[in-house]
Amino acid sequence: MKVIVVKDQAAGGKEGYKVFKDALDNGAKVFGLATGSTPVTTYKEIVNSDLDFSNCTSVNLDEYVGIAPDNEQSYKYFMQSHLFDAKPFKESFLPNGLADDPAAEVKRYDKIIDEHPIDLQILGIGRNGHIGFNEPGTARDVTTHVVDLTPSTIEANARFFESENDVPKQAFSMGLASIMKSKHLLLEAFGEDKADAVKGMIEGPDSLDCPASILQNHPDVTVIIDEAAASKLSKKY
Repeated sequence: MKVIVVKDQAAGGKEGYKVFKDALDNGAKVFGLATGSTPVTTYKEIVNSDLDFSNCTSVNLDEYVGIAPDNEQSYKYFMQSHLFDAKPFKESFLPNGLADDPAAEVKRYDKIIDEHPIDLQILGIGRNGHIGFNEPGTARDVTTHVVDLTPSTIEANARFFESENDVPKQAFSMGLASIMKSKHLLLEAFGEDKADAVKGMIEGPDSLDCPASILQNHPDVTVIIDEAAASKLSKKY
């Protein structure tokens, strides 16, 4: 792993932008995208740049089950407001949260990923070490799947909803095997509450207890963390 420690999330966004620009300059055509508060500063830097994704494809990590694309809490809505409205892609794929047949939707999304191999995938990390919605205990060979969200993940996402009861209890997510197929992985983490997860990912054992630790086995990973998220690492980077 290439680990970059920055002062704060704003500085992390600038570093994340550099990774996207470098990928685009070197011919990347398919970008795996993530939602949530972590990548916002990177997307802001991209929006304020002259980068052009009009000949590129995006494939999102996940989407809540049971939420319509035009719902303000859907990941489709998030992507439109934070990136796509300003920087449209040739085509953009997200799981269909309203799919009548979840098993068929999983197969459809696996086919999309197979047909559009991801050049650069951006990731966040949960406090329990999850990436995407792959919670502790998730098998390493799983591709796209329907996930029952853990109480800690529901609690963490409750800040985006009127109450914790409104947070969906399931999501479609790329599996760990799907993520690992990406050519280059960019993981960002900011804040002291991510410090334990970051330590487990970088310095801990490769374990199902910390899903992100699987990234130790990937040949091309860039990790951007602020000083707070890096605070429990045993060595300086």
